[in-house]
Amino acid sequence: MDKNILLVIEYDGTDFHGWQKQPGERTVQGEIEHVLKYIAGQDVAIHGTSRTDSGVHALGQCASFHWDCPIPTERLAEVMNRRFGAGGTGRSGAPGDIRILEAREVAADFHARFSCIGKTYRYVIDRGGNIFDRHHVFHFNEALAVDAMRRAAEHIVGTHDFKSFETAGGIPRETTVRTVHALTIDAADDRVTVRVTGDGFLYNMVRIMVGTLVEVGTGRREPDDVAAVLEARDRSKAGFTAPPQGLYLERIYFDERDLWQSVTSQR
Repeated sequence: MDKNILLVIEYDGTDFHGWQKQPGERTVQGEIEHVLKYIAGQDVAIHGTSRTDSGVHALGQCASFHWDCPIPTERLAEVMNRRFGAGGTGRSGAPGDIRILEAREVAADFHARFSCIGKTYRYVIDRGGNIFDRHHVFHFNEALAVDAMRRAAEHIVGTHDFKSFETAGGIPRETTVRTVHALTIDAADDRVTVRVTGDGFLYNMVRIMVGTLVEVGTGRREPDDVAAVLEARDRSKAGFTAPPQGLYLERIYFDERDLWQSVTSQR
């Protein structure tokens, strides 16, 4: 019997050429489809919610697919994770750089991309300079005025045209208007964490937001300058694109209650 399966996935994006399958490149989608083909004995196409870039990580990426494989859905995550270890052979039991957190059956008309109503991203900036963190944070050795960054972030929250925060080269969009429900900035020791929840994000939107906020934090911009950046609808008016290493796709929402509980907790 055909089943529609939702996977919740985490991965270290360091050694991947992004999410989307590409000829001759190692990608997250490609690796997952390879493992599913091994299990099912035939090609299985998956549909991811977000197309993360090279070097970007995920704590809660999602993907859905239809298949009629007899393996029980409740065992699927365990079986797949064994294959990701040791280069996909599954022989050593060692973890790979992809892990399936959950596999569950969903309604036949569910689609991981089109059923999504919101996402949370986390971005981590670190002044500590630990070389073992270099693939998982943005190492930035200047002091940041976090209060100024928070004042700047107030201009970003809400429904706006975010054209200034979009890099050319992404999927063409009918509109660049998006709603940012919450944007929080937390600081502890040498680490600053930016967390943003919205109904959708343009290509590199979060990384450009972070780059702009960093410029505010270093005094290169004033907090109120962000309002003019939004109004300009011009990429050249916004800040630099922060590197991918510090970005994590934290959570995807398919249920309004889950989304608003998360937004409320950030406020």
